[in-house]
Amino acid sequence: MATELYDLTVPAFLRGLRVLSTLLDKGAVYAAEQGIDPATLTGARLIEDMRPLTAQVQLATDSAKGAVIRIGELEPFPLPDTEETFADLQDRIARTIAFLESVPRDRIDGREEATVTLKTSRGEFSSTGRSHVLTFSLPNFYFHLTTAYALLRQAGVPLGKLDYLGGL
Repeated sequence: MATELYDLTVPAFLRGLRVLSTLLDKGAVYAAEQGIDPATLTGARLIEDMRPLTAQVQLATDSAKGAVIRIGELEPFPLPDTEETFADLQDRIARTIAFLESVPRDRIDGREEATVTLKTSRGEFSSTGRSHVLTFSLPNFYFHLTTAYALLRQAGVPLGKLDYLGGL
């Protein structure tokens, strides 16, 4: 029996977003304990030309909701990129989780071979639903989740591999 497209997307995104929420919680606690301005962490970058932690969270949530919207041909679910604080970022994650939980399974399953179009500033890219998930959506989502982890870890937040993996 083949794995359904829903099972490759929504549960993975939900799990990753919950991990991201936990990482941010640990970052906020660390900032408070160490007397660090939380904006130092939310504005942290790995390198100057890379986007900060706030953007990594925004892009992870955009990747998750965007994949489901494109595959399921759902109405847009806009989230303006205005978050600055840990609380703002947690709210964005919570709204994305609620959206993903509201998506009916039948809007995703069966769309493995459907044409999915990704519109970017560099143009439009079309692929099948399966290819979109496996070669763009999931790698992009995990890139931003991993970068958020790395930013917090680099700042000294006591995180380990099991934190990234969700504590198993």
